[in-house]
Amino acid sequence: MTTADDQPDRRKDADRSGATPPARKAEGAIGPGAAKPAWRRYLPILVIAGGLAAGYAAGLHEYLSLSVLAEQREDLLGFVDANYALSLAVYFLVYVLAVAFSFPAASVLTIFGGFLFGWLVGGIVTAFAATLGATAVFLAAKSAFGDVLRQKAGGFLNRLADGFEKDALSYLFVLRLAPVFPFFVINIAPAFFGVPLRTYLIATFFGILPGTFAYSWLGQGVDSVLLAAADAGREVSVGDLVTPEITIAFVALALVAAIPPVLRRLRGPRNS
Repeated sequence: MTTADDQPDRRKDADRSGATPPARKAEGAIGPGAAKPAWRRYLPILVIAGGLAAGYAAGLHEYLSLSVLAEQREDLLGFVDANYALSLAVYFLVYVLAVAFSFPAASVLTIFGGFLFGWLVGGIVTAFAATLGATAVFLAAKSAFGDVLRQKAGGFLNRLADGFEKDALSYLFVLRLAPVFPFFVINIAPAFFGVPLRTYLIATFFGILPGTFAYSWLGQGVDSVLLAAADAGREVSVGDLVTPEITIAFVALALVAAIPPVLRRLRGPRNS
């Protein structure tokens, strides 16, 4: 005969036997270590690709040119004078979206900012907007491809990634300063080498400052160039504004930024 007092003992025996209640099994099946669905990993990069395609299909890239600035400069300046704070907010948002969706128009937009707001205010707003947009692309690429490519990479790529991680800050400074690679390429590439977010933010913000203020300075004085081009009946391109001296200055800054990792590489074998 079983009494009520025997029920707790039977429960204890069931627990010792390893029986798992159905509720616990369900929890274990959906644990924190479960792999994320593929669509969640690739969703951010798909949104960026879709936004870029939609922007080109809508012809938005045609408005991001110095020709448009030449045609609309008086209207733009008038709007900024009447709505300064709103203009800054709109410019910031447009720049973030352009960089986040990888529109190849960072240089032109920076010149716009210098022309409309002056080299100092335009440069500061541009630096923060560019960093925010670049970080969005970086996180999207890291979520979609970073771990997968690292796991499938061969020995050479893994060694390259390890070397990049050890001096990530210096390497990113070099890439940001050197006028060799497109801005949107440098935004994505560090995601494949496991660069920490904090390192990416620091290197991006401070690495783009020289170029940002240089192009903002060009934008502040672009009005005379636009007028001269209009009188001559030709269009102005960014290449008309960037002098060889500016390019040489960027290369020199990149070489200076490359000195620390080179010295560490040279000293490494001796120290070991």
